[in-house]
Amino acid sequence: MGIPFFATYALLFASSVWSAAVHTPLPQLRPLVIWHGMGDTYDAPGILEFIQEVQDMHPGIFVHSIYLQEASDEDRKAGYFGNVNEQVEFVAKQLNNITELQHGFDAMGFSQGGQFLRAYVERSNSPPVNNLITFGAQHMGVSDLPACKPYDITCQLARRATRNGVYTEWAQANVVQAQYYRDADQLPRYLERNHFLPSINNEVDDDVNATYASNLEALNKLVLVMFAKDTMVVPKESSWFGSYAPADDALAPAKTIIPMRLQPLYTQNRIGLRTLDDRGDLILTTCDGAHMQLSDGCWKPLAQEYTGGVIHLSQSKYVLQVQ
Repeated sequence: MGIPFFATYALLFASSVWSAAVHTPLPQLRPLVIWHGMGDTYDAPGILEFIQEVQDMHPGIFVHSIYLQEASDEDRKAGYFGNVNEQVEFVAKQLNNITELQHGFDAMGFSQGGQFLRAYVERSNSPPVNNLITFGAQHMGVSDLPACKPYDITCQLARRATRNGVYTEWAQANVVQAQYYRDADQLPRYLERNHFLPSINNEVDDDVNATYASNLEALNKLVLVMFAKDTMVVPKESSWFGSYAPADDALAPAKTIIPMRLQPLYTQNRIGLRTLDDRGDLILTTCDGAHMQLSDGCWKPLAQEYTGGVIHLSQSKYVLQVQ
């Protein structure tokens, strides 16, 4: 009498070993991380609508909206009041604890969220950013404060605190906008007192951090978006690393813009911008309209090209090997 089939299978199984030698790539869309701007929240209707449109564009994509506080009102306040260095550190821990992001992600920063995401790349970048897109960011700071909406009391308080003493110890530790305020008429004081923007821009001669450049150079693409009619960011060219010339520059009339490629941080390649530019991986683009006026013609082509790319993960397949 022959051995039943199930018994034959059992004997075969018992005399076999499992091997994880075969790896098959699994396609997966690269996730997207968003950092909102001043006066907004991570779960605001506009942010959620934006996320939905990205997910409609790239079905199956995972999108994470960065928060500083889980309560919406508190998250909004954190966009005005807080220590930016501590906030960037908090976000680095937040992103590192999200399983979906462990293989890297693309990132979009809205307004001040742009320079904050860049700070994340330079200081942490774990998990790593692939493409970084910043919309109307203040990469070279602001030389004037944006106006507040009439009934935005929190904004008005932050604006008043900044105007009353932008480079005081208290403002530099507690008012977010003060920590990227770059007064062209007070550059020595700015470099001495401001502990966020001069740091991430490596502007302090005796405190240059080479890691910042190597981390930024690890980006696939850095896309800098400036709004053509931006009156909130002063000067608007800050979105492209432009700034006002110092008041004591005899060769430059008042309010002359020093473009990115003439900035010492670029010419001396202090944060990796020149490397990205030489590679063709630094993209400067303009959107029509006012600050953060995100028309479909502005953001959708960028989201289509620089987000939703496929990454390949390796999954072990166990193969039955008969001995």
